[in-house]
Amino acid sequence: MLIDWIQEARLKADGLIINGAGLTYTSVAVLDALLMLGKPIIEVHMSNIYKRESFRHHSFISKAATGIVAGLGPLGYELAITALARLLGGKAA
Repeated sequence: MLIDWIQEARLKADGLIINGAGLTYTSVAVLDALLMLGKPIIEVHMSNIYKRESFRHHSFISKAATGIVAGLGPLGYELAITALARLLGGKAA
């Protein structure tokens, strides 16, 4: 389902903000879909993945991401929206 959503974004969105949850560390299929997107991608993690278990220190999504926001809780989503807006040439709120 997440892969379908990413593929739909190719036609419906100018960029993407994604928190891949557990798929971040396990899904090459999500990485492949993101690499095909061809648009700015901001990866968001509410926790600091580098303070957690070592397997969480590698994100497949990061290879496709334009930028990453991690460890700032819900504020990370606000910052991701601001960053994506700037990348797309809009004014940040």
